[in-house]
Amino acid sequence: MNVTATPAANSTVLLEIELPAERLDQSMGEATRRLARRTKVAGFRPGKAPRFMLERVLGPSAVLDEAVELLIQGAYRDALLEQGIVPLTEASVEVVQAVEGQPVKFKATVQVPPEVTLGDYRSFNFSPEIEAVDDAKVDEVVSELRDQNATLRPLEDRPAANGDYAVIGFVGSSEGVPFEGGSSERMPLVIGDERLIPGFEAHLVGAGVGDHLEFDITFPDDYNEASLAGKPAHFAVDVKELREKVLPPLDDEFATQMGDFQDLAELRVAIRERLERSALDRARHSFSDRIIQYAVANATLAVPPILVDQETEVMHDEFRASIARQGIGEAAYLKATSQTEADLHTEFRPRAEERVKTLLVLSRIADAEGIVVDDQAVDAEVEAARRRYAGDPKTISYFESERGRNFIRSTLRRTRTVEGLVDAWLAAHPDHPALPHLEDDSDRTAASDVAGSNAAIGATDPSAVLAPTGAGPAEAEPEPAANPA
Repeated sequence: MNVTATPAANSTVLLEIELPAERLDQSMGEATRRLARRTKVAGFRPGKAPRFMLERVLGPSAVLDEAVELLIQGAYRDALLEQGIVPLTEASVEVVQAVEGQPVKFKATVQVPPEVTLGDYRSFNFSPEIEAVDDAKVDEVVSELRDQNATLRPLEDRPAANGDYAVIGFVGSSEGVPFEGGSSERMPLVIGDERLIPGFEAHLVGAGVGDHLEFDITFPDDYNEASLAGKPAHFAVDVKELREKVLPPLDDEFATQMGDFQDLAELRVAIRERLERSALDRARHSFSDRIIQYAVANATLAVPPILVDQETEVMHDEFRASIARQGIGEAAYLKATSQTEADLHTEFRPRAEERVKTLLVLSRIADAEGIVVDDQAVDAEVEAARRRYAGDPKTISYFESERGRNFIRSTLRRTRTVEGLVDAWLAAHPDHPALPHLEDDSDRTAASDVAGSNAAIGATDPSAVLAPTGAGPAEAEPEPAANPA
């Protein structure tokens, strides 16, 4: 077999393959046996019909076509291994010559991972930025704790004001006709939170329990129900309950209720320490992000559209999961926003391309830095996936597969690569405050939402298809060649 591989545009390779005539002769025999097993020919037992009878039933070129297809499939796989090529998609195949007694010639255009040329990723002129923690930030947390531990009591000695809790009943109409969703027997709300139509809750300020209110209001021009957008409406409202928030006293007793603290001063010290640890962690994450952006900006590569398509699907699945956690179905969201799936993909695509570019660049940096992830680390992540997705055999099966394990391995390599760059900078700047990395089980690779979305569509991690520099093909499942044209 003679194979010539020529790089082509858009991260493709043109394979020109020539096979000796005897390979076609051998394939003709196999093709005859296969067709005979699956073709009913009168007067012959299954699998016993000769070639001339098969061609009489199926057509004069049936056996040759079958033989060529079998031959090309095997030769294509052999050519990939010989050339060290990892295909991203099925190949586009063109048969140049397929005549009995002569060499078989065909071309295969293969989409391959892009070349990634690294630029500088270490000599950046920025440093971590640590947010200062002052008394005002501590006061803010204390206020949040008081608010979380507040109680509600019936409002009796004053009229309603912003921040009060109310239960109302209301009936709304537009142009004298009640509209869908425009009424409720008991609607709880916090006055001033603008949960309803803008300006609605302002009419409740100054009211008391038992009051009946009627007022007109206009729906916003961008209201999500198009039939009501910009239209006037009339509301009749009954105020059924009013309660005010009562904050606990800011004293030592409050501090003891918040945990193992002797007094308010000790609580404030603990809050400050926690805020300072969080500030260091945010500084590390922000510094990591800037290093990644710097490295990607200095790298050179052309991102194959097929990888962007896949990452767009991953982002779409992440989006579905995100709105589902808010109790919103995708169909309802698309209707409310007057969008289609195609609109979402158009919106996602620029970010998807940037994500793919980042994944590919970080993978190449991992090669340059010699970052290796052993099987034990991957096994630990697979076990985490089994716990996270217990009862979801499809997702667990993905992470247990070679494709899923490659996703985990690639993700761990990228994480260790970036952490290594941060640690290297810190080692070179010993006067800078330490930036410990706070980790917990929620950060595990296979437990992340992105991992779940990759599993949902059976994705191949873009960087998992890159062969390590100077090595043979990466561990990826090869795509078959397309049927020859």
